[in-house]
Amino acid sequence: MKRRNFLASSLAASCVVGASSMNEIVAANQRDDAAQREYYELRLYHLRRNPKSKSEMIDNYFGGVALPAMKRAGVGPVGFFNVMIGPDSPTLYVLLTHKTLESVATAAGRLAADAEYQKAGAAFLNAPATDPTYVRMESSLMVAFSGMPKLEVMAGVAEKKPRLFELRTYESHNKAASRKKIEMFNTGETALFRRTGLQPVFFGETLIGTKLPNLTYMLTFPDMATRDKNWGTFIADPEWKKMSATPGFTDAEIVTNISSVFLRPTSYSEI
Repeated sequence: MKRRNFLASSLAASCVVGASSMNEIVAANQRDDAAQREYYELRLYHLRRNPKSKSEMIDNYFGGVALPAMKRAGVGPVGFFNVMIGPDSPTLYVLLTHKTLESVATAAGRLAADAEYQKAGAAFLNAPATDPTYVRMESSLMVAFSGMPKLEVMAGVAEKKPRLFELRTYESHNKAASRKKIEMFNTGETALFRRTGLQPVFFGETLIGTKLPNLTYMLTFPDMATRDKNWGTFIADPEWKKMSATPGFTDAEIVTNISSVFLRPTSYSEI
């Protein structure tokens, strides 16, 4: 109870969310007390089409300065991804894994107090307006589904095996419909994903972000050919056809838009 009160007061005092979002976060935290679900912050750094030297500086910052500092702050695993197919390229996607909502609320303060981070990252953090390191940064906060409460890192990451990621977002016309789609994943769709070769990394219900209500999840594949083959297997599966035609679970009732972005991990990504 003390942790919940601390989180509610800290986030409310920071004035970063409205009353509706605050209620959603507190409710999610109450559910997390029992389920031990993780929280995910997804950041999008919109970059300029810079010369190679600037790209190297950005990679040196995220891989050599930011990632070690995040690990010292107890955040991780952390994924770093470049856009393979999708809008607004170049954009660096950064996925931060938090074990608790308290970690989300206090991470920025811990980094601000990290002298090693502030010194090593000064060129990036204090870049002048005449030569910024990035154009804009967007951020969304998600809580993991109860059916997959923790992010899964695939085998082969340490060996830098080739892999691609598909990040998918499902928008709904209201929160009840979005919760119904989450129920669909929790009660059968995620298991069907695994059986047909669609390997999930995480599933998240968006608490703060754009185009609400929505959910976002990530799948990983060794290559695009495997991705296409496994999605075909899933779509043709009799169990999926039955599930997706069940009243209450049809796309027409609960999903208004689906968007996908294909990502490649950087050399220093932990995911």
